[in-house]
Amino acid sequence: MAPFPDATVLAFDFGTRRIGVAIGNTIVGAAHPLVTIEGDSLATTLAAIGVLVDEWRPQRLLVGMPVHADGTPHAMTARARRFADALAARFGLPVEPVDERHTTEIAQAALSAGRRGRKGRAARDELAAQIILQAWLDDRAAAARNS
Repeated sequence: MAPFPDATVLAFDFGTRRIGVAIGNTIVGAAHPLVTIEGDSLATTLAAIGVLVDEWRPQRLLVGMPVHADGTPHAMTARARRFADALAARFGLPVEPVDERHTTEIAQAALSAGRRGRKGRAARDELAAQIILQAWLDDRAAAARNS
C-alpha cells in the first residue's frame, strides 16, 4: 500500500447507465470529480474513457466494487469486475478494485436537495467516484505515515 511517486489516478463509480469519474494525484493527495460517462455499450464507454486516459495519462485506475453492507458480493459486483477487466485489457494499466459501500448514498446526501434529475444523478456519480478515490488516497497516505 505504499504511495506511488507522482501518480495520477482515475477512479470510476460503475453503473449500468452511468459511470462517474474522478481524478486525483498521489502527491497532492486530493481527488476531484471529473465527468459522468453515459454510454449505450461497453465499446462507446471505453472509447469515452480512452479520451480521458489520453488526456490525463493516469498510472492507475480504480473501480468501485459494489457489495452488500456486510461485504458480500452481489450481481453488480460481478458486472463491476467485468468492467475492471475490460479497462485493464483495453488500456494496459493497473486496475484496482476499491470497496465502495455506501458511496452513492453519501454522495446523494452531500448534494443539495435542488439537484434532481439527470444533472443531479451525474453529479452524484462523479461525487461517488471522488469519494472512492479520496478514500484510496487517504489509505495510502496513512500507510506511508505508519511505515
